[in-house]
Amino acid sequence: MVAEQHDTIEDRKPQSDEARSAFAPPEGVEQPQVPEEDSPTSEFALPAGLATPVVEAPADQPASAFATPSSYSARDTPNALITTAGLPLVRLSKDAPWQDRMRTMLRMPVGDRPVAEPVQKHDDTGPAVPRVLDLTLRIGELLLSGGEGAEDVEAAMFAICRSYGLDRCEPTVTFTMLAITHQPSLVDDPVTANRTVRRRGTDYTRLAAVHRLVTDMTSEDHEVSLEEAYRRLAEIRRNRHPYPGWVLTTACGLLAGAASVLLGGGVAVFLAAAVGAVLGDRLAWLCASRGLPEFYQFVVAAMPPAAMGVALSLQSSWDLSPSAVITGGLFALIPGRALVAAVQDGLTGFYVTASARLLEVGYFFVAIVAGVLTVLYGGLQIHAELNPEGTFKPIDRPVVQILASFVLCLTFAVLLQQDRSTVLIVASNGAVAWVIYAAIAVTAKGSPIMATAVAAGLVGLFGQLLSRYWNTSALLYVTAAIGPLLPGSAMYFGVLSIAQKHTDQGIASLAKAAALALAIAIGVNLGNEIARLFLRAPGAGRAAAKRTRGF
Repeated sequence: MVAEQHDTIEDRKPQSDEARSAFAPPEGVEQPQVPEEDSPTSEFALPAGLATPVVEAPADQPASAFATPSSYSARDTPNALITTAGLPLVRLSKDAPWQDRMRTMLRMPVGDRPVAEPVQKHDDTGPAVPRVLDLTLRIGELLLSGGEGAEDVEAAMFAICRSYGLDRCEPTVTFTMLAITHQPSLVDDPVTANRTVRRRGTDYTRLAAVHRLVTDMTSEDHEVSLEEAYRRLAEIRRNRHPYPGWVLTTACGLLAGAASVLLGGGVAVFLAAAVGAVLGDRLAWLCASRGLPEFYQFVVAAMPPAAMGVALSLQSSWDLSPSAVITGGLFALIPGRALVAAVQDGLTGFYVTASARLLEVGYFFVAIVAGVLTVLYGGLQIHAELNPEGTFKPIDRPVVQILASFVLCLTFAVLLQQDRSTVLIVASNGAVAWVIYAAIAVTAKGSPIMATAVAAGLVGLFGQLLSRYWNTSALLYVTAAIGPLLPGSAMYFGVLSIAQKHTDQGIASLAKAAALALAIAIGVNLGNEIARLFLRAPGAGRAAAKRTRGF
């Protein structure tokens, strides 16, 4: 019975050629007249007199919608693009820096990008795709491990591929992984390669050398073959740091001493802060040689400056400032470079990498707090006189403070392994930033957060201008220059309040430190974007993503 009913239902179903279309007009409605062949009305119809070649597929091979037409050649296609509105897109000017041109194309859809014009010469067979991808990943690894933002790393990887004529390349950068995919055409299999970043090091001399290599590879004035690029990359990796270990340790002590003077300390405070920072640096090097993670290295490095401050607080007759000693020692530990890179990645849309960088910065902050808090708990047990209410009062010593900020930035640049030719420039940039901050926060009695953001914005603006003039990375002129603006005092007083069981006051102070750190990072990024906005070369605009309007 069920089978007979099923057969009846199937008989009532119309066959495929009898099925009605949902777009068929109902009965009684006249269908529109089909235009004649000589009077096309569709906007997609070809104009009269324009004939298209008909490409017939071989008899033994079925036609495919993804097959490349025989009349098409990617090399012979024009560079000017036509949008759906019929307006030609602006061609990218070769006078623009490669960073701006690559950022522009990265934000374009793949189908709208101009065809790659190989800058570097090669034989008729073309470059070896796996070797080009491997070279691209190795250079991207050096840039990412050196502290470059994810967008800048992608722009460099994209520039290398296009300089060797590889079209349809898509780089992908995360916190620990780099990948790049090359698809020759729609019918060819894509080639994908990736590389993991396992070690991170701070060497801005190496970073500048990598930027020079990428600039030469993307310039028509220099011919850099794959073998030459590999040779230069190997030399960059083999180069030793420009400063020996004892110079770095001395610079760490001078940085802490200059920071303590910047906060109102004298000669004795300078020496105490320097000694504490040197001991912390040596202990951190010892932990690193034993294979301890960076978290514990930061914990150990934060203890000697705090111990020096506690020792000075026990000598009430000396009339010294333990707070300045401890805060000066913390200046060399605050991860300002990682924080700026994290916020930059977040503002440019790389949220996964930004989250990972912010998590790393959070771990470093927790390590510093743990190291200082351990020593302060011990100091309170022996009745050390530490006052969380004793915030630093503005001291009218402009000449001394400007010199201190200059020394702080200079030693910071040495710790970052910058080239000797850039040290004085970045130190001057940092001194100017401190003058702007003091003019707003001390002289005009404005908000410290606003003063920090304005000063950091000028640092980013000057750094971007200098990087464009010297055609190198902006990190060389930005990272060390923000040294005087780091929130060392707010962090110290927050930790001290927590140690003395004033939890609410301590959390408020730590929140202020976080706000100051974010003001620095956002100000630096805003200064960079302002420089790119007003100094943009013709045809090097960047199409940004539109706001989501809340959904």
